Amino acid sequence: MGITFDEDNQVFVFDFEHDGADSIINLKVDGYQIEAFGKCFYYGYEFNSDTDSAIRSNFIKYLKFSDNLQDNPNLTDFIKKAIDTLSKKINLYDYDLVVMPESSSKVNQYMLRYLYRFAQPTLRKMELIKALPENIGFDMDGFEQQYLDDVLENGRPRYTQAQKDDVKQSIAKMLDLIHKKDYFTIAKDVKKNRFRPYVMQFLKFASADDEALCSKIRQQNILIIDDIATSGSTLNEILRTLRILNEDNNITIFSLIGRKDLMADSF
Repeated sequence: MGITFDEDNQVFVFDFEHDGADSIINLKVDGYQIEAFGKCFYYGYEFNSDTDSAIRSNFIKYLKFSDNLQDNPNLTDFIKKAIDTLSKKINLYDYDLVVMPESSSKVNQYMLRYLYRFAQPTLRKMELIKALPENIGFDMDGFEQQYLDDVLENGRPRYTQAQKDDVKQSIAKMLDLIHKKDYFTIAKDVKKNRFRPYVMQFLKFASADDEALCSKIRQQNILIIDDIATSGSTLNEILRTLRILNEDNNITIFSLIGRKDLMADSF
């Protein structure tokens, strides 16, 4: 399928039968599965590389913040087609738990309801919610190992101590800004992509019962779902939150719209 943007009428046009040269987004079939986050990562759609950034942003807003998602057959069919394709790739009956982040959009909830058509009746849902801004932290040790302590081919440090100190000051200012926010949106406040995966503790379990349940689940299949995967920071934090409790489970990730270059070594 393909989606085009009618500039004259400022509307998105859905074609569920054909892909066109001017499509802004297509259903992924061949490149549907990638290795990311050290896990099996599936995604339904990917924007075409030449799609204008403004159009991409407008489509994401249209998808995430439509007033009546269930009354919009184009968007519901858009979601269903991706889940239908996912069900052909993995056996959803084998999954015991679905984990998803809290979202102001209704997309994740709709995906969950549609997933229940394929999954066993005992499938359980767990939601991770945003933590208070003052609890947001930064994995400085991981960032230093990945970037600041990097060396050149001749063995010399890539960065001087002064450069390292400048970066650390920037991170401190970023965290200070986040901590003062009443509402935290990581994509808005964390401007530099390389910082995003290291911002941590911005998700927590919705309840103590959910946390206790997750800690008890061992060697079961867990499906993580999210509507849009851009920087990968949210998915990375979901995995981090789950791994704190245990690493025994088989975790699969699904994003309605994803990126084929969202690889494990990119975060």
